[in-house]
Formats: sequence, C-alpha cells, structure tokens
Amino acid sequence: MDARVTAVSGNAAYSFSKPNRESVTLVAGFGVEGDVHAGEKVKHRFRVRQNPDQPNLRQVHLIHEELFDELAADGFTVAPGELGENITTCGVDLLGLPTGTLLRLGGSAVVEVTGLRTPCRQIDTFRAGLMKKLVGRDADGAVAHKAGIMSVVVQGGEIHPGDPIEVVLPEGPHRPLRTV
Repeated sequence: MDARVTAVSGNAAYSFSKPNRESVTLVAGFGVEGDVHAGEKVKHRFRVRQNPDQPNLRQVHLIHEELFDELAADGFTVAPGELGENITTCGVDLLGLPTGTLLRLGGSAVVEVTGLRTPCRQIDTFRAGLMKKLVGRDADGAVAHKAGIMSVVVQGGEIHPGDPIEVVLPEGPHRPLRTV
C-alpha cells in the first residue's frame, strides 16, 4: 500500500476534536496555519502551565488511520480529526519511526518527527474507556502509546487528502520515539 494522507484537520479554537478540512497549510517552524496549537513556543495548555517558553515540539499531530480500524474491532468508532490530529495517514508505521525521521507530505511540505503523543484524560470524556486502548503495555511490559506522533514543520506547504507521504529515515543509530 502506498503511504498517503487520508485526512487533514485543524481548529483555531481549543477543542478536543478538530474538523476535517479540504487542505491545511504547514508553515516552517510554526505548524498548521490557523490551528490553535501552532507556534514556535508550546501551545498545549498543560505544557504552557509548566513552562510557556519551551519550544513547541508538538506543532503537527499525526495519527495512522489503521488505529481507527483497531479501535473499531474493540467497539470504538473514531473518525479522522476526532482525536485532535492534524494529519491522518495510511500505509506508514508512524509508531515505529525513529526520532528525527522526516516525512515529505504532498508536493513540498516536510515535518520532522519529534516523539509520541501523550494522550490526556479528555480521551475518556470523548469515548469512555478509550484511554485504555491508546495507552497500554507492550509484550515486554513497557508503556505503549498509540495516540499518534508529534512533529515540527521543517518546510512548509499545502497538504490535501490523497497526497503521498515519503519517509526519510535519519542516519543511524536510530533513537526510539519517546513522549513529548
């Protein structure tokens, strides 16, 4: 299966879910134009309370569409944008990428993967019991986060559903994703 964008979402106001759009524009060093989480400094409310001057490593949130199929098998109906992601993908093992991976999206945009999304309690408000499906344990007993990955915009551009995704791995050794 070819790696591609299946949906794009953004919202200028704080809300858990983000409405789907026909396109979004990524701005280098900033994020999704018009999205509440865009900016050079951190915008997520919890992190702002900790330190408003820390760099924003969560400019663009990506989730793999395959997660929705997995959740549906467990009785949870989730659609693109409903978990707050900006870009929904298909055909890319997002959770298996190393830190520093570049994702070329569409004709010109490039994001750099910074880490895993740390899901918040709002997930259970959205769908009761969903948090247990997005944070669990792997076969070795380590905490496993499934709620997507975070990235920063290296090169801007307009992104549409159906756009191709090219994965460019960093030179080794690869560093596994950690929560950001």
